[in-house]
Amino acid sequence: MHSSDEKILMLINNDNSFDRGFELLVKSHQEKLYWHIRRMLHVHEDADDVLQNTFIKVFKSIKGFSGKSKLYTWLYRIATNEALTHLKKKKKKFATNSDGELLELENMLKADTYFDSDNAQLLLKKAIDRLPEKQKIVFNMRYYDEMSYNDISEALETSTGALKASFHHAIKKVEDYLKDNMDYVYG
Repeated sequence: MHSSDEKILMLINNDNSFDRGFELLVKSHQEKLYWHIRRMLHVHEDADDVLQNTFIKVFKSIKGFSGKSKLYTWLYRIATNEALTHLKKKKKKFATNSDGELLELENMLKADTYFDSDNAQLLLKKAIDRLPEKQKIVFNMRYYDEMSYNDISEALETSTGALKASFHHAIKKVEDYLKDNMDYVYG
């Protein structure tokens, strides 16, 4: 476990320093978790809401953290599950066809002040958004968060072999999409 995480857990496990420990936990993991969630949800406001829900869950259950996994992979598991729950609720609320969803998402990305709408970056984002949910999560955690397969395996509670297969399939689909749409970048 990372030494700063050890310090955080030490503070959290002491009733007199719990608040300080939790504040440190939030400060040290908030940005990475935000961007992990944001890549899944795309909308700043949704990512903010899910991040807040993630930290509420963490606050309620941190005392039960056993240390069997790394703190950050435990946090990623909670954040991923919260984001997936949010996506399921949103899909139920707005039952639309996938092409309409992708077009709406592309328009939101183009208008988003946090997103650099460079054509190549937009094309990569569109390729990732077309992946099945599990492949998308694995791709984002490996590509953007630069997590090891072991850490992703811990966070998603799945085998390393399955993750490697998911990542391989995701890479192939992204490459194929990029090859088929390169005229969009240079056109």
